[in-house]
Amino acid sequence: MSIFKRLRDISLSSLHELLNRAEDPVAMMNQYIRDMEAELSEAEVAFAKQVAAEKRAQHQYEEASEKAQQREQGALLALQAGDEALARRAIADKKELEAKAEAHRAQYEAAKRLTEELRGRLQEMREELARMKQTQAELAARAAAAKAQKRMNEAMGHIGKGSAAAEFQRMKEKVLELEAEAEAGGALLGERRDLDRELRALGAEADIDEELARLKKRLLEQGPTP
Repeated sequence: MSIFKRLRDISLSSLHELLNRAEDPVAMMNQYIRDMEAELSEAEVAFAKQVAAEKRAQHQYEEASEKAQQREQGALLALQAGDEALARRAIADKKELEAKAEAHRAQYEAAKRLTEELRGRLQEMREELARMKQTQAELAARAAAAKAQKRMNEAMGHIGKGSAAAEFQRMKEKVLELEAEAEAGGALLGERRDLDRELRALGAEADIDEELARLKKRLLEQGPTP
């Protein structure tokens, strides 16, 4: 049946293709199983009707055969009673019944062969449906894995193209930049403070030199100590 091939054809590569076509392979598999169950139900109804037809043909064959035997017994009884005319009528009816029995026998045998054929097909359908249900979980898991892989590939493809990871990296670099600016500003401030200290030291040294010169001049003005 075509539904068997449809399910067997769902390989890993075709799962990717179904996903790319925005189809849901799991939903499709569930639908295939429902379709198979419906076909199996129809086949079971057809099989039941065929079994009934076989039983009917068998009953007609057995009934005609039994009546033919009864007519033969009736013919014997008629001969025993000396009624040859009645015996002839019984034999003639027996012949007709035997012909009917033979026709019903042929119908019964044909119906029996068809019943066996349908029974085999029905069993194949049941086994196929069982296999479909057994593999459904595996195929569903493979479809989920394929979807996850597809999402991962898409996510990885967005890295470096305005994705969250790229923006995070940009913010990290911004923090490093701010830290570098702060460090450079601190170094400049330190240099300025060192310069101020050196200038103040120079100013203090000049004051000392000026005071020393004043004292030396004073001593000279006073002259030698007596």
